[in-house]
Amino acid sequence: MEDKIKVPTMAEMLANGESPDILFWVGCMGSFDERSQKITKAVVKILNHAGIKFAVLGTEESCNGDPAKRSGNEFLFQMMAMNNITILNGYNVKKIVTACPHCFNTIKNEYPELGGNYEVLHHTELIQSLINDGKIKVEGGSFKGQKITFHDPCYLGRGNDIYEAPRNIIEKLDVELIEMKRSRAKGFCCGAGGGQMFKEPEKGNKDVNIERTEEALSLNPQIIATGCPFCMTMMTDGIKNKDKENEVKVYDVAELIANAMDL
Repeated sequence: MEDKIKVPTMAEMLANGESPDILFWVGCMGSFDERSQKITKAVVKILNHAGIKFAVLGTEESCNGDPAKRSGNEFLFQMMAMNNITILNGYNVKKIVTACPHCFNTIKNEYPELGGNYEVLHHTELIQSLINDGKIKVEGGSFKGQKITFHDPCYLGRGNDIYEAPRNIIEKLDVELIEMKRSRAKGFCCGAGGGQMFKEPEKGNKDVNIERTEEALSLNPQIIATGCPFCMTMMTDGIKNKDKENEVKVYDVAELIANAMDL
């Protein structure tokens, strides 16, 4: 199965005199985090299956700068952003898709003022458009009839008003989509944003991800779905904390689709 995954780099495409329709921005988590690499592979399988001409930057891709900016180091953010923009503009990139709402938000909303103007899509938006255009077909599949709740990533939902795309995709799986009390515009953070992922929690009576996990578990779902590798880590840790790993699984929306299509 793994040998089917073909991922050309922008440099390779340029050497062949080609240019892709979409640049897939993988992100730090999607590149280096073992769990998030599965999300990356799912997105690649979907793009390949749909016949989308895409490429990645490979070793030329570096962090988008979001953790530095959110942690208060604007100077470092601008250095990182300018470096990425120089590379992207050098390849004349027009359209970018990413599976990380942090990369998505930063490149879409904060790169333009530094000279980086691109059409940026979150992977759930792209997958929905592929389904709408008939390029991929999803009919039930292995998750049929299961109870799934979707956790809204902050930068996808409240940050960019993308609430329906992931839910529309999940409903294609013929599942029971159940909503947490705090969802959509009233969603609740997983606890990783703003650089919190990389530091010890501050004093309080409960970790944020435990609070969110308890809210999800109160619905008795079989699957907690999300669209962000940071949320994936926090919700997975929450499930482990509650010793529910055998009963409840955490999946990215792309993984649900790739698995349902048996890619």
